Amino acid sequence: MTIRFVSFLMLIVSFLSAEAQAEKKSKQPNIVVFLCDDLGYGDLSAYGHQTIKTPNIDKLAETGIKMTDFYSAAPVCSPSRVGLLTGRSPNRAGIYDFIPGPKQSEDLRHLVHLQKGEETIPERLKTVGYATALVGKWHCSSLFNNPAQPQPDYFGFDYWFATHNNASPSHENPRNFVRNGEKAGLIEGFSCQIVVDEAIDWLDKKENNNPFYLQVTFHEPHEPIASPEDLVQEYLPYSNGRAEAEFYANVANVDKAVGRLLAYLEENGTDNTLVIFTSDNGPETFSRYSGAKRTFGQTGGLKGRKLWTTEAGFRVPGIVKWIGKDTYNGTTDAVVSALDILPTLCEITGAKLPNRELDGESFASLLKNGQFKRKKPLIWGFYNALNEHQVAMRHGDYKILARLKNNGEYLPNLNNMYKGNEELIKSSELTDFELYNLRDDSREASNLATVDPKVFNQMKNLLQKEYQTLLNGSHIWQE
Repeated sequence: MTIRFVSFLMLIVSFLSAEAQAEKKSKQPNIVVFLCDDLGYGDLSAYGHQTIKTPNIDKLAETGIKMTDFYSAAPVCSPSRVGLLTGRSPNRAGIYDFIPGPKQSEDLRHLVHLQKGEETIPERLKTVGYATALVGKWHCSSLFNNPAQPQPDYFGFDYWFATHNNASPSHENPRNFVRNGEKAGLIEGFSCQIVVDEAIDWLDKKENNNPFYLQVTFHEPHEPIASPEDLVQEYLPYSNGRAEAEFYANVANVDKAVGRLLAYLEENGTDNTLVIFTSDNGPETFSRYSGAKRTFGQTGGLKGRKLWTTEAGFRVPGIVKWIGKDTYNGTTDAVVSALDILPTLCEITGAKLPNRELDGESFASLLKNGQFKRKKPLIWGFYNALNEHQVAMRHGDYKILARLKNNGEYLPNLNNMYKGNEELIKSSELTDFELYNLRDDSREASNLATVDPKVFNQMKNLLQKEYQTLLNGSHIWQE
């Protein structure tokens, strides 16, 4: 075999390989994940709100998949975001509650952050050629924009434009955005529109044709709320005062921002784009703290609110639409979690799963044929719950809740797990169980713990097993 012929064969192989890679990339969808902040299960007209108009998000639901039983990873912001990014219970990452600033505290909350070693959606997608960006709220570290803790770029975001927590001083004219490590200063406008402006600018300037992963994390409708005056005036006649009108207008402004980005994608020929829309937790409680004066979110009849382990704490809107692909279209009551987004995107894009214990599972079959039956129970251990039950699990049609008791006393509310309370938490026993059939009773009104002993014992035993597994894998903070 001559050298010339071998060189020719190598050229052909190289060409075919390049063609195969190009074909693979053309099949990989662009991905946009919209994540709202404190948007309740009943805050969209697609989910039953009688006043707020959300036509753009409603269209996603009408032409895509509207999920009625979609769950966030936690009933509060920081652990919920970490769960979505990693596909793992946030307890495994040591994120048990919202992350405050760096002020020292006895329970070591000032140390809490998404740690090196955790693998995320953008990190995984970068391995198969994706360009990645985060625009909006981060809230996954106590030291924001500080090299002492890993920042969004460490976790796979090529580009990031974010705030630590809320837009400040409000959604209007925020001053606290950081762009790739540099403070952006005062930006005029409203946060959700600013975030979409940044997303569009990044897409415009993207230098290659690689598929992209874009995570759009709105601050709305979390306090401190500020809304465009024209929208406030539009909702005033249908509200009980200006504060409620401001909340309604806030959600409506998010819908307009979503519509702007979707219109941009349509106009610019991105005809293979998977869009996911959801919220980090349920709606805030009115006047729970001094700044919560415009928190008029609705639960759609579910029990509780943000920070509760009942349904309204973490059952949230969940919508998926694969633009440009013939997929299932309709409403589903399949039990799906934000934890499932990472394994689903890995399956769709060809990325390998993280070499870590995952709690989510792929719902790619739901996109294909509308069928998905999860095998893994969904379990939450939230030690700062506003209701009495700090542990909850959904499996099939049923949900079981439990309190925690240690030496005859109920476990107090806790914000973090660290060496100082590890033994207290781990030696506490599950007690005071409640059982609900959510298919028949989504409002959690009829406790079946004593009514259906067979199912109760099955769920109780499963909860004890799953909770122990969660405890064994939970991160313990120490100095």
